[in-house]
Amino acid sequence: MMRHQPRILLIKLSAFGDVLHALPALEAIRAVYPEGHITWLVEAPYAPLLAGHPALDAVWAVPRLRLGQKVSHRELLDLFRLFRRVRTTPFDLVIDLQGLLKSALWTAMAKSSRKVGYDRTRELSYLALTERLPPYDREAHAVWRYLNVARYLGAPPALPRFRLGLRPVFPDALFQTVNVGANLVFAQTPGRTQGSPLRGNTSLVVLHPGARWPTKLWPAASWARLADWLIREKGLRVVITGSAADRELTAQICAQMQEKAINLAGGTTLAELAGVLQKTRLAVTADTGPMHLAAALGTPVVAIFGPTAPGRSGPFGEGHRVVRLGLECSPCFKRRCPEPRCLTDLAPEAVEAAVEKSL
Repeated sequence: MMRHQPRILLIKLSAFGDVLHALPALEAIRAVYPEGHITWLVEAPYAPLLAGHPALDAVWAVPRLRLGQKVSHRELLDLFRLFRRVRTTPFDLVIDLQGLLKSALWTAMAKSSRKVGYDRTRELSYLALTERLPPYDREAHAVWRYLNVARYLGAPPALPRFRLGLRPVFPDALFQTVNVGANLVFAQTPGRTQGSPLRGNTSLVVLHPGARWPTKLWPAASWARLADWLIREKGLRVVITGSAADRELTAQICAQMQEKAINLAGGTTLAELAGVLQKTRLAVTADTGPMHLAAALGTPVVAIFGPTAPGRSGPFGEGHRVVRLGLECSPCFKRRCPEPRCLTDLAPEAVEAAVEKSL
């Protein structure tokens, strides 16, 4: 007689860093249900982080719809199909690690008699649950908060384990460059060459200056000074990474530099970004998703923090450093601030000192 394989739906839709923080919880849940069928419901931009993960059986990608943006017929059709799939697939267990209205809607829709998550979460999302853990410690790191849910389900105590479904790919072809002023900038043309002088180069340092919140941005002039210092004083090669939305910021940084850097902003896939971060000696970042990706890959991180709390969402693990002013008003968790002194007043020397220690 065949044993029943429990079907489990794990809901953690976003964002970049939060999905990575939930990976140890996935591993712990797999330890509880070694024969179970685990599906992760995640927003489409973050699905590549999970696709192919050895502890997952399926990844269901939710189309990412934003207010004010045009929605295509294909996106609506994909969303409808996913609604129907979640609604008609029987699950033995649904786990909401998000704790927001958007995850509660999927939790409520899911066909299961057992729906687990934290009590008193935001936007009344806990009302969709059938089993509620006591409210979590808001000062605890997200990794431990998610792992606590797995422990509730019976996971044994163990060190957090980070494995990616994403396979890092070092982008040799992306390092075709053109000389623009005093800086090397990623060639946006489709022509690419094989081979790269940076493969396995331990003198490579990545700077990732971009972030979604304006209040998380360290001034471009400060990044430029740091990059020049890394090149002149430390003899390191600087690569600047970012999304397409970061191109204006990274262009400003390059324009204010005296030395040469390689600007890859908007030019890498997620797998290629992981490949660069995996090869680098050190990553200096704003408080953003790639900071957590670097940490998950085992790359030392120097993280620049302003309005947020590193104890809750800083780079997880040993060997990382956080630089912040620690003003009385910080952390305020504000996305906008008329006078963001927590970062505008942060001197490059403070970041250089942290980099020096990390190196």
